[in-house]
Amino acid sequence: MLWRGRRQSDNIEDARGRGGGRPGGFGRGRGGPGQFRIPVGGRAGGGGLSAIIVFAVVIFVLYQCGIDPRQILTEDGGVPGGGGQIAQDSGQPASDEMTQFVSTVLAETEDVWNGIFKAEGATYEEPKLVLFSGSIASACGYASAASGPFYCPGDRKVYLDTSFFDQLSRQFGASGDFAEAYVIAHEVGHHVQNLIGVLPKFNQMRQRMSEVEANQMSMRVELQADCFAGVWGHYTAQKGLLEQGDIEEALNAAKQIGDDTLQKRMQGYVVPESFNHGTSQQRQTWFARGLKSGKLSDCDTFNNDI
Repeated sequence: MLWRGRRQSDNIEDARGRGGGRPGGFGRGRGGPGQFRIPVGGRAGGGGLSAIIVFAVVIFVLYQCGIDPRQILTEDGGVPGGGGQIAQDSGQPASDEMTQFVSTVLAETEDVWNGIFKAEGATYEEPKLVLFSGSIASACGYASAASGPFYCPGDRKVYLDTSFFDQLSRQFGASGDFAEAYVIAHEVGHHVQNLIGVLPKFNQMRQRMSEVEANQMSMRVELQADCFAGVWGHYTAQKGLLEQGDIEEALNAAKQIGDDTLQKRMQGYVVPESFNHGTSQQRQTWFARGLKSGKLSDCDTFNNDI
């Protein structure tokens, strides 16, 4: 991906080395409620702006971190009593290459989604992206680096420990800068879903859902976020920023974090009723769908077979 020398986002908060703290009620190594994550192992856990996307969506569940799909968002998308605020952005320009890369990818997502929202007569509220190391306290609770990247609807922020990218490459065999960009764009996709109100709607309906039903709906929200990442990739390609092999990198990353692939790797067998992100094939298919057309209407995972 040809990212160097391009605009970097101002919406980066660097909390690395500051210590995230531990809000009450969350044990070490567990993810808090309401976090929409990229899966990092164990049993795999996990609209559009137009009016066609009116169905409820569900929380991204990561079983490895012990997250119960029924214990997710409070009414405001956060945790009762609050989760403690992280330190604010220092305002200093990005200094290391990884931070520059993340800032640039975030800026590219801002450009795309600002344009899409404007075309629909709406205003895009840009998310903050928090870089952390070790652990962090968000409005959705406490998380460790082992939890993987996540989006918190409660404070409308994406959280990322960039050491995850090393894990993505070494442990899961998904290397490359566009694989990393896909991860960021996927989490921003959850932010888009939150802005148009479908995540709060699910919170209202979740009490009537069984765990199996929640898992099934979770797959639809995760696959839509993959499709939204593809939409971003479509416009990024139109700018001439993609290099040979970039699309293959993203598709490989989508494959490696599919529920079936993760479960086979970690436990040697799959439990389809526990899938809540989508299979490798599904994740690749929906990313490619958004990438090909760039149309939000093609990302309707709720009215189409997945």
